[in-house]
Amino acid sequence: MTPAARHAKEIEDLLGDWWLPKIYCERILKSRTRSYQFPPFAKGAAPEIHHTLLGIELKVGRRRLLCPDLATARYLAIFARVGCGAVAIPYDITKISRLADELESSWYRMLLLVDERARDQSASFRARIRTLLIGKVREEIATAGAGTRIPEFKQSTRQVDKPKKAPESGN
Repeated sequence: MTPAARHAKEIEDLLGDWWLPKIYCERILKSRTRSYQFPPFAKGAAPEIHHTLLGIELKVGRRRLLCPDLATARYLAIFARVGCGAVAIPYDITKISRLADELESSWYRMLLLVDERARDQSASFRARIRTLLIGKVREEIATAGAGTRIPEFKQSTRQVDKPKKAPESGN
């Protein structure tokens, strides 16, 4: 195992429950989701969130993706930064903001740990560790999958008995 791979493994272990793929698998995929396919992006394109007259857009490279709200744009920006091809989005929009917070915290924690653990190393060594970690995150998310294209709906309905009419009085 190379020194960079050893550092990457240590950082993954230090993150524990804050490891981004773990949050994805345990918090997102276990809920009702729909899949989202990213269009192909240029390598190394950084995602940017833009507020326009038409709403919120996530710009990655030259591509602009229309998002329904800021929370969804923040959520998708994390996965675009990682370079995922497809991800699961919670169907319940009230959960997206909190999950985006957790994913962003996980992302920045990972980057801070890289800088902290390899403080005495060269910038290229730290970049190699970041590349290894991002590749591992991308691989684990791809392995976990993006869920179904359309969320499943429960078709069963409960039949309610109609109230019985009172007998009519014979006047």
